[in-house]
Amino acid sequence: MTWTDCSAANSRLEPRITADGSFSLWSESFDQAFHSARGAIEEARTTFLAPAGLEGLAPRSDVAVLELCVGTGTNTAQLLDRCRKLDLKLRWWGLESDRRPLQLALADPRFRCQCSEQSLELLDSLAKTGSCRAGPMLWGDARQSLQNLMPKVEAQCDLVIHDAFSPRVCPELWSLEFLTLVARCLKPEGRIVTYCSAAAVRQCLKLVGLHQAGLPPPTGSGPHQWSGGTVASWKVLELKPPLQAFTAMELEHQLTRAAQPYRDPRLNATSEQIRQDRQQKQLLGTGLSTSAWRRRWQGEAGLTDPGRFPPS
Repeated sequence: MTWTDCSAANSRLEPRITADGSFSLWSESFDQAFHSARGAIEEARTTFLAPAGLEGLAPRSDVAVLELCVGTGTNTAQLLDRCRKLDLKLRWWGLESDRRPLQLALADPRFRCQCSEQSLELLDSLAKTGSCRAGPMLWGDARQSLQNLMPKVEAQCDLVIHDAFSPRVCPELWSLEFLTLVARCLKPEGRIVTYCSAAAVRQCLKLVGLHQAGLPPPTGSGPHQWSGGTVASWKVLELKPPLQAFTAMELEHQLTRAAQPYRDPRLNATSEQIRQDRQQKQLLGTGLSTSAWRRRWQGEAGLTDPGRFPPS
């Protein structure tokens, strides 16, 4: 997770233990958790690594990964373990604005107990020096950090893990301009993987020119949670589990006013500026009413909001 608001950087972060027993944090500033309540490790494995396609790479292959919003380092630790298990040589870049989540995690015995010794060694190095054997951590506004990093990562990444706070509270990392920059990091067959199913985000990925697939709701989540996330690539994605085609409900969602993209032309606007601009465009838009879409599908799917956070 990351943010750019100075007040957020000084807000309270409260430790939480998720349903699978793994460590997480809750942000007072955003009133959001860092991970799904079903489990931080469970989310890392099923939402981010299962659809990443790493198993398709030959042993001893190089794999380049950009991780947006490192937060507590849970996704990082699971990625390191997966690459070690698959005998892949990881090249990694992490972007994060707040040093506290990783520091708090590493200081908590519960977090350390859930990580392998090898992963802890690298996370400790990241927290202390800003780099590890796999690669560097870039601290600061992810928009500026990624622009500075482009000469090294453009068209180089096999995988981008996008785990920022939800678009409604952190729209600067879900804008059309930022996602265009993220897409430029991908190899032709590379993938962006995110928990987010927001219509605005999927619309941006479509406008960028990426092919997309959905992820199924987590096991046992019930009909109210109708999506588990989004995967995007320059290459047409093979729809084999866990990747799946968008449902009719999801496709219609992208025709509603909720699909109005977030815009940040200079990659330096505040969250409030981005939200206000989008709200004005939604008022003038001609798309389907999001509330009408919700009413249309609620009877069939028990529809509420999907994913970890409400879509925007």
